Amino acid sequence: MVYRMHANALVIGSGLAGLTAALSIADSGLEVILLTSGEDLDDGNSALAQGGIVYRGPDDSPQLLERDILTCGWRHNSVRAVKYLARRGPATVKEVLIDRLGLPFDHKGASDEFHLGKEGGHSVARILHMADRTGRAIMEGLMAAVKANPNIKVLTHRTAVDLLTSSHHATLLEFKYQLLSQCLGAYVLNEISGQVETILADFTVLATGGCGRLFLHTSNTRSSIGSAMAMASRAFAKVMNAEYVQFHPTTLFHRAERRLLVTEALRGEGARLVNASGEPFMQRYDPRADLAPRDIVTRAILAEMLKTDQDCVYLDVANYVKDLEKHFPTVYTGCLQLGIDVTKQSIPVVPAAHYFCGGVLTDNTGRTTLERLYAVGECACTGLHGANRLASTSLLECLVWGWSAGQDIGKRAGSKAAIGRRLLDSIPDWVSPGSNRNEDPALIAQDWATIRNTMWNYVGINRSSSRLKRAFEDLRELNKHIHDFYRETPLSKAIVDLFHGCQAAYTITIAAMQNRRSLGCHYRVD
Repeated sequence: MVYRMHANALVIGSGLAGLTAALSIADSGLEVILLTSGEDLDDGNSALAQGGIVYRGPDDSPQLLERDILTCGWRHNSVRAVKYLARRGPATVKEVLIDRLGLPFDHKGASDEFHLGKEGGHSVARILHMADRTGRAIMEGLMAAVKANPNIKVLTHRTAVDLLTSSHHATLLEFKYQLLSQCLGAYVLNEISGQVETILADFTVLATGGCGRLFLHTSNTRSSIGSAMAMASRAFAKVMNAEYVQFHPTTLFHRAERRLLVTEALRGEGARLVNASGEPFMQRYDPRADLAPRDIVTRAILAEMLKTDQDCVYLDVANYVKDLEKHFPTVYTGCLQLGIDVTKQSIPVVPAAHYFCGGVLTDNTGRTTLERLYAVGECACTGLHGANRLASTSLLECLVWGWSAGQDIGKRAGSKAAIGRRLLDSIPDWVSPGSNRNEDPALIAQDWATIRNTMWNYVGINRSSSRLKRAFEDLRELNKHIHDFYRETPLSKAIVDLFHGCQAAYTITIAAMQNRRSLGCHYRVD
């Protein structure tokens, strides 16, 4: 077994952003190591995206898209990032997804014209899609391209433990005295062998996704625990907007570990939210009604549930949307498996944690404040989303910043950009911090239950000073306990995930406490 490796670039995460970055880097002839925590490259959230990806409508313009993004983000956005996406986005979709991968996006009938959907917060129809499985189709195209590329080495069942930095890990004193700390790769747990590998890289890209799994009710997969934010903050890279966690207003109301997402595109096609009496209610909360931005719709649903004393509201699709089986097969099949025929019945829906608008701060090339470290996708804070994300900009952000980061790394790479041999040799292999084999699945499950209930109840859709204070105190104690446990026990994936998740939850709570301004996803009732 080889426990020490080196590559030009290390990409941690295999969603749309990670795959795009790896492919873009490999185009420059560089060697890439790509890590995924699952058996294959599609175990994250990207494959679950139903609605689509922002493109450009016939009456659209970059300026119109900018306005919609800024309005939805409550003008807390980075204007530079918004302009960058609005101008580069459609061109990147065409270059990478349409021309290079040849993905079969839906057309209007037999014509050459794309069928473009409209979702909440958008002033025109501009959403490119493949029925309601757009994320899955894009991932399949990218996965095939990545697996066929000889410059990309995929390592499965790998979980990043810590980022390697010159200021913290180098054993030679001369590197500790340098003012500029550099990221040199990562310690990575091989779940199959149980060994921690040392993967050194000239450039490292974080692409591990969001943090929705920190909440009790979520649409996210198991891997979405904020691990990139936890590792980056420990390495002293700047994190921003951590308090802005977006809740999707419509997930299927049923008992499940991960809630089935009921795509916003249904409301774009005319579906309406109704209460238990069948009465449409969104017009009472916002003039845009069912196509208001997600933060507004989410709070309106909560208010209606409280007003009617019901556990959910309903999405009436049967009376408003045609050809459901053809255009929305994922929702149709998922509901039918639970005994709900959406052609005849309304869908019971509730909000759930969905998307992280904050993360590791980056510029328009994905560079972070730590030299040689990049972040792309949901784990990054590009500033694009501000205080609330506009629908269907997530896949586009992943694509644009993944591609831009890869291009930037390709331009920087070369003999002068390579990390010196003395510095690489000064990075030691992992030494287990403890030998107490006291890992107890019941205790780990209880700690996760504490984290998820605390985040849902106190750092959820509606927040207050008293709730946040309680969360801060509870998570501070849990964080200290888990940190001590982490130092005494040999590593496993369960322990690493718990360590990252607790730290990420604590980081979000502190950011929410410090921001007393109620804005977008960060809604304070006090």
